[in-house]
Amino acid sequence: MNQAVLANKIETVKKISEKAKKSQAILVCEYHGLSVAKLEEIRRVLRKENAEICVYKNSLVKRAFEKLDYAGAETILYGPNAFVFSEDVITAPKIIAKYARRYKKSLVIKGGVVEGVFADADTMKEVARLPGRDGLISMFLSCLQAPIRNFAYAVKAVAEQD
Repeated sequence: MNQAVLANKIETVKKISEKAKKSQAILVCEYHGLSVAKLEEIRRVLRKENAEICVYKNSLVKRAFEKLDYAGAETILYGPNAFVFSEDVITAPKIIAKYARRYKKSLVIKGGVVEGVFADADTMKEVARLPGRDGLISMFLSCLQAPIRNFAYAVKAVAEQD
């Protein structure tokens, strides 16, 4: 094999590994029959959310995943795949799930890696159904506020009785 080609492949595996280390979620999607315009639209939306969609050879991604010890991920590395690297666990799966519903057979979630652990397609779809970061924060704050609000109502009710 040509040394330049081999060096290029090693550099690509290194780049994939670095992206994977920085990412909280990695999705593997089959994009068979998806037009360039549709893929660009998805790329633009993901970029706004600090995520990116890339197309690499499955064999190179497999080597990077083996290097990072993502056991089980090699089972979904076949066919034409796009890889979504995201800093946020929930945002990218939500976006990809939305486009997968829109483009039915052209974009299919095959699985991925969430916080270093392999997840199958059903698990990734469950992650996509979770509320976003802002929704989770508001739910948490609501839980913190509820006891104080209930105490204030109780004090108000006692004050009105007198």
